[in-house]
Amino acid sequence: MTIRRPVYFDSHATTPVDPRVLEAMLPFFTEHFGNASSTAHEFGLAAADAVDGVRRGVAEGLGAEPREIVFTSGATESNNLALRGVAEALKKRGNHIVTCATEHHAVLDPLVRLDRHGFDVTVLPVEPDGRLDSERLREAIRDETILVSVMFANNEIGVLHDVAAIGAVCAERGILFHTDATQAVGKVPIDVRALGIHLLSLSAHKLYGPKGVGALYVRRSEPRVRLIPQIEGGGQERGIRSGTLNVPGIVGLGKALEVALEDLPEESVRLAGLRDRLRERLLAELDEVVENGSVEHRLPHSLSLSFGYVEGGALVNALREDLAISTGSACSSEDPEPSHVLTALGRSRELARATLRFGLTRFTTIEEVDFAAQRVVDAVRRLRSHSPLYEMRER
Repeated sequence: MTIRRPVYFDSHATTPVDPRVLEAMLPFFTEHFGNASSTAHEFGLAAADAVDGVRRGVAEGLGAEPREIVFTSGATESNNLALRGVAEALKKRGNHIVTCATEHHAVLDPLVRLDRHGFDVTVLPVEPDGRLDSERLREAIRDETILVSVMFANNEIGVLHDVAAIGAVCAERGILFHTDATQAVGKVPIDVRALGIHLLSLSAHKLYGPKGVGALYVRRSEPRVRLIPQIEGGGQERGIRSGTLNVPGIVGLGKALEVALEDLPEESVRLAGLRDRLRERLLAELDEVVENGSVEHRLPHSLSLSFGYVEGGALVNALREDLAISTGSACSSEDPEPSHVLTALGRSRELARATLRFGLTRFTTIEEVDFAAQRVVDAVRRLRSHSPLYEMRER
């Protein structure tokens, strides 16, 4: 089989649009091009009907109600709306927010801003396996705590937090629980009610949908979550998020989630098998390799490995023609500083920089996995052959 290079292993950053998703979207660029807010004629009504259908589908996929789904431009906007919207709505009740050290910057940066504006933000460390200890969370909660924000699955190491335990702790104290689930939606089963989630963020482009569209789940009862809007000027989405709806994108989001949930059981098993094949070969053929994050509690398509005695930039450059791969978050790919996620796990700056994040897709083949394994093994061995430190270590 001929391998088309470079082979794509960066699905944490984005996934290709599934052909089934593209097919569903195309009519809404041409035939059904109406504005979903212009319901005085059939073009707008067709668009509005499509949006309503997707709203029902997304809600069903999350165990929510349709009126609890707010469409946004993606998880970054959803996170900002959730964090800042809750903080502003509840500031008279309290000013304390709890999160953890391995969150995406789409959560950490809005919290830095809130901290500068009078809110008190506690950033909890994670365990060596990358998971948050729910007992540590319980100890961090205070009378003035109004919100806990912990991601469902990490975007660099694929680790799944114990969301059910976190939700239970928040329920005990009557505190809202927000989770950035953009890496997890469509990859693992999610029921927001059963897990005690009050706000959930997601993006379409992480589950084979288009870029620039996402959603925020906002619970409407037991308790009803109130948000202060962050974008105003039209009253769309019941006034929570104004702006002309991206109808083709929303249709793509709906189809992507539909396909993902239909294929989830079989796809998870297949991807986990391919991931484990890649992992086992790299660990068998190379020494001084550190696996990052829990092996047991992890997304099925995700693998993060740090290679000792290798300079990270040189390793990525050595693989560039063969593999589309990254060392960490796409949002921090130009940042010279080591990953905050890996340093939170206790990795040294050098080891954190010498890390590869493998993200398989539903289109990844066994031949591509074997090709990737061989290229990484060859590159690491070649770079180590020029390393005096590695030679000294062997002695």
